[in-house]
Amino acid sequence: MSTAANIVVAVVALIHVYILILEMFLWDKPAGLRAFGQTQQVATASKVLAANQGLYNGFLAAGLAWGLWLGPNGTSVKVFFLGCVLVAGLYGAASASRKILYVQAIPAAIGLALIALS
Repeated sequence: MSTAANIVVAVVALIHVYILILEMFLWDKPAGLRAFGQTQQVATASKVLAANQGLYNGFLAAGLAWGLWLGPNGTSVKVFFLGCVLVAGLYGAASASRKILYVQAIPAAIGLALIALS
């Protein structure tokens, strides 16, 4: 596996750790309100749901980190979790915000492409 592919996988994992922090801990704080374009009222009402979403993003990050930790034996793990990120990003872009396409789906697609090329 190429170094570039592993770097992209690590970046995607870090993006999802950041999303976990935003959704689980900062959802109704100024940083979370700005990141997701929420009002305080909506954020307060949806805080529990957002924390659940954040947990799932943490699982994606953990899976990608696991694939990296496995080294050459982790290729299939990385492909699986990048595929999950790609599908979630495409769905989120279609249903919630086009920004998700650029933050999640495209980085995952780049990672998958780099893995395929290595």
